[in-house]
Amino acid sequence: MTTASPRPDPAPPYTERLSSFERSARPWVVTTMALAQLGLFLALLTPVFASLAIKVQDIVPKDDQVSALGMVSGPGALAALLANPVFGRISDRTTSRFGRRRPWLVIGALGLTVGLAVIATAHSLAVVAVAWFLSQMFANAALAAFTASVADQVPVVQRGKVAGLIGVMQNVAILGAAYAAKVLGTDGMLLFMVPAAVGLALVVLYVVALPDKALPQRPPSDGGLRTVLKTFWVNPRKHPDFGWAFVSRFMIILAMFMFTTFRLLFLEDQLGLSDDRAVSVMATGVLLYTLVLMAAGQLAGWLSDRLRRRKVFVGFSALVFGIGTALLITTHSVVGFYAAEVVLGLGFGVYMSVDLALVLDVLPDPEDAAKDLGVFNIANAAPQSIAPAFGVLLVNAAGGHAYHLLLGAAAAVCVIGALAVIPIRNVH
Repeated sequence: MTTASPRPDPAPPYTERLSSFERSARPWVVTTMALAQLGLFLALLTPVFASLAIKVQDIVPKDDQVSALGMVSGPGALAALLANPVFGRISDRTTSRFGRRRPWLVIGALGLTVGLAVIATAHSLAVVAVAWFLSQMFANAALAAFTASVADQVPVVQRGKVAGLIGVMQNVAILGAAYAAKVLGTDGMLLFMVPAAVGLALVVLYVVALPDKALPQRPPSDGGLRTVLKTFWVNPRKHPDFGWAFVSRFMIILAMFMFTTFRLLFLEDQLGLSDDRAVSVMATGVLLYTLVLMAAGQLAGWLSDRLRRRKVFVGFSALVFGIGTALLITTHSVVGFYAAEVVLGLGFGVYMSVDLALVLDVLPDPEDAAKDLGVFNIANAAPQSIAPAFGVLLVNAAGGHAYHLLLGAAAAVCVIGALAVIPIRNVH
């Protein structure tokens, strides 16, 4: 009878890894990595911003469209929450000769494409809901493998710069998704399938470039219910740095969605803009936000690597994002709104670039990178579900059309997110 070999010890502290992992990731791998991020999020977010709503409008009467969109979106959000850690664990334990990450990148991107094709041709709301659930599931299978591949391929001393580039690409995808309906029109097939085809092509390009080594043997399993529960859990007592990073990310994402969910209504109610004018102002604001974010993210990532510091950038950026949120409280003009968007873009650009590098640095175990990053993804997904309901309560408490309570709370949450990085010990 043979016994399984013990698992390697968890990753050494950050300072030790700096000296032991000096090789830079190959430029072609980093380039295709960034393009894969752009493609995945473009395919996934275009339905969120435009095509799902247009599809629902084609199926149900006008009075039922808001409820119908909620019925479709809710299960999809649940799929995203659950699938990321589950497929992350599966990816960590995959022994395919093609590697641990490549198979799930391809399977996930293909599954997302097929799911979106089903939605594009569906004539039933039930079919749309099921297909969107499956699309989110496959997309998060690909995203789990993708994020783990960043941890696999990018050394500690390069993570700030690469994380900044990845963050920029995600926000370029958000901007592209927001403008997709303007470019592609309201043709459902084009709105679903053009972004999906671009996403699939860019993921395949990354798969070809990725030097993903095969796992020689499957790691031992605890088995049973314990293994299932561990898929969604990292012990914060045993790994406090990971726990504090989780809290920080949760708070910042919550604050961001507390505002972005109500951005259009804020422009209509607070600034008194018409529907058409509010849409136009919002698009310009998002554009300014994204441009500043791109520049700030790249610069901050580069500086973080050069200075070998993460926490100061994360804390500073969270505070800046909170300041931008607080500025909106006193904003009563379009120019003031644009200025606040610039500050928000600066804060969030720095945050998303350096925080991803920090998270990769505090992963408890390199052999469970995809699973642990899947757990961390809960800090991205859960606040997006909580923020709308929380925001409604705060806006209603302030009179229904006043946003000072909502924005003040968002600013306070940002400060908490900034303070949460202070106790992290193994990363400077």
